[in-house]
Parts: sequence; C-alpha cells; structure tokens
Amino acid sequence: MTIKITIDGKEIEAQENSTVLSVAREHGIHVPTLCYHKDLTPSGNCRICVVEVKNSRFLQAACTTSVADGMLIETHSERVVRSRKMTLELMLANHPQDCLVCDASGSCELQDLSYDYHVEVPAWGTRGTRYQADSDPNPFVRVDFNKCILCRRCMLACAEIQVRNVWGIAYRGFDERIIAGADTTMLEARCESCGQCVAYCPTGALTDKMSYGQGRAHQVQKVTTTCTYCGVGCQLDLNVKDGKILHVTSNPNAPVNGMALCVKGRYGYDFVHHPDRLTRPQVRKYLLDGKPKSREGKNWDWVEVDWDTALNLAARKLVETRNASGGGSIGVLTSAKCLNEENYLMNKLARQVIGTNNIDHCARL
Repeated sequence: MTIKITIDGKEIEAQENSTVLSVAREHGIHVPTLCYHKDLTPSGNCRICVVEVKNSRFLQAACTTSVADGMLIETHSERVVRSRKMTLELMLANHPQDCLVCDASGSCELQDLSYDYHVEVPAWGTRGTRYQADSDPNPFVRVDFNKCILCRRCMLACAEIQVRNVWGIAYRGFDERIIAGADTTMLEARCESCGQCVAYCPTGALTDKMSYGQGRAHQVQKVTTTCTYCGVGCQLDLNVKDGKILHVTSNPNAPVNGMALCVKGRYGYDFVHHPDRLTRPQVRKYLLDGKPKSREGKNWDWVEVDWDTALNLAARKLVETRNASGGGSIGVLTSAKCLNEENYLMNKLARQVIGTNNIDHCARL
C-alpha cells in the first residue's frame, strides 16, 4: 500500500511501513547517519539522522521512524541542524584529537560529518584518553576504545552477520563502553578474528593490527579481486601501496559475500609477498635433459621454466604413462577449494581424456 508524505517540501509516494531514511534515500534526499548501516538492524542511538516531523514534540530518528500518510518532514531545518551539531560536539568531547596520526583519517565517518557540519572540539574541553590502546591480544584486530562512539555497529555485525555475539555493552552513563564477552579478551569471548567488526566500524576504534600505521585510505589503491582460499568466490578489495598489499577490506558490492569475509580472506594475504612463494613453475633438471633420474648431483635440482614448458612436460608424462600402463594406472585428485566448474573440468579430463575413473575429492572423506 502506498501513502503520500512530504519531505523538505517535496511530495512523495512511499510504501507503508518504510522508514523515513529509506524513503529519503530512494528519492535522493541526503540524511546523514553514523550508527545506521543497510546490512544491520537500525538502532537509532547515535541521533545523527534525526528529522523534524510536524506536530511531533521531539525530533525523530529517521532510521527507525516509519512513515505515515500525510507526514510532513524536514531533514535540514534549523532545529535539526542544531541538534546534529550538538551531538557531534558531545562525541568530539569524548574523542581523542589525534586525527593527524589516526589510521582511519580520511575514511572516518565522524571526521566527515564534523567537516560537513563545521563542528569543532567544544570550547569547554574534552575528556581525553581513558583506555589503553591496543590492549587486546587479538593478533589481527587493533582495539582503541578511546575512539569508540558507541554506535553498536560492531556488536550488530558480530551478532547478525557472523553470529558470534562477541561484542556487548557494559556499564552506565559516561562509563558505558563496548566489551568483549564478560569484559574479557576477544579470543576468550569466542572471536573468530573474521574482522567483521572492523569492516563496519565508522571510526578508528577497531582497525587492522597487521597494517596499522602503514597507509591511509587516500594513500592506497583498491584492487577488487576474488579470494583464493576456497571455491565460494568471495570478492574483496586489496589495498595496495608502492606495489605491496597493505591490507584487505570488504567490498560492499560483492555479489556473493557482501561485506562478509573469513579470517583467511581478510588477513591471510601475506603469502603474496612471502620470500618462499613460488612465482614460476619448476621441474626436475633430469626431465629437461632427458637423462635417467638420479638423486645424486645436480640432476635432481629444481629448475625454473615457463608455463608452456611445464604443462607440455606434464602432458607428455601423462600420455607416456597411459600408453605404457593404461589409463587405470593414473589417479586424479581434486579439491573443495576449487570452483565447481574447475572440478567438473577435472572430472572430464580424467574420464574422457585420460580414460580413468580414478578420480577423488577431499570433501568426500
């Protein structure tokens, strides 16, 4: 059922039970947010998205307020802007003033909103640093609760997307803060180190420990690629600086996984630059020389070759083995880490090309 509402003097048809925020965004009307994220349940606690509804005594959070027929809404009235500025000032009063050395500078949503609304640190001062930074021993996630704005996005992401419920809220008033488990370490609270909380954090409260201090958002080039660890096909963004991968971030437009990544996909990228990584195929020297193999001397050494040489050599050896001993003498192993299409091609290679039914798959075990 459609209803008619008016936003900033513009008459709009909207679906009943839609939120003010969703209707505004559908029609190109900007309403700022901090605690809201489209993947998570709206909580309405940051009060940045407040709007003025005619005949309503209080300003309403656009992310949780449903539209009603005939509703008159102002998204940037004087009262609304004044409220947003005051909210931002209170956040800055309880936030470190270290943007010059903060990893999140340039990608911090609090920083962007403060800039948009010309809000500075209040003249009556700030509370300053209250918590020890990087106090959690998690090997991948760096925690600095001095920069936390209690938006609860980390808590919702962990509960609703990763379904681990590691993060929670504790204490009251000015002492309220995010805690892991029963105020313990992340790993003791069953954390999988997936980094989901880092992906949804709007400030520098949760960042990647492995890349801390190595580069900011404007200093890196994002390269979208597909994760190499399994056959699901998750997409991710490699953050590259000076030809080196600094860290991995979620790609919100990824068709398979959205913002979700596992611990290997998000933090297992260091193999790319590992000195032991093979970058070209290698074969035994005796295979190139055509001499009998011998484990003595240099005949057994590995030699780097190009892909054509390696593949031609493998194909020739398979043909020789099949001709000498039959297709049944050859076995093929595939992997659950491959794509379904890749496993299908291996099955076709084994049965139709090599002529063997000896093909197996690790997922069967």
